[in-house]
Amino acid sequence: MKQSIPHSLDVDKAKLVAKRAVEAYQERFAKYNFAPRWVDDGRVEFGFAVKGQRLEGAMQVRERSLDFELEVPFLFRAFSGKATSIIEEEVRKWIGRAERGELEER
Repeated sequence: MKQSIPHSLDVDKAKLVAKRAVEAYQERFAKYNFAPRWVDDGRVEFGFAVKGQRLEGAMQVRERSLDFELEVPFLFRAFSGKATSIIEEEVRKWIGRAERGELEER
């Protein structure tokens, strides 16, 4: 499943949002072996394990949106809405921080 989250940030700030969201996922979902891999500075691919199944996804920084996709095994399709809402919630939180000027490069 695919989702697009609009933003009004410049591309560099949007990349920072994606980076911070991924860092938050790593911390929050460590028990699920959340494993991100940056393909380039605007795209991250990730995977995590739930009940013995591996879920794979990616997030792409675009000029006016952060697009993500999540490949959900058939047995987990009933829970795919929950998974995408968790991802979207975290990304929107970081977009809000960036729009309020609360996001700094570390």
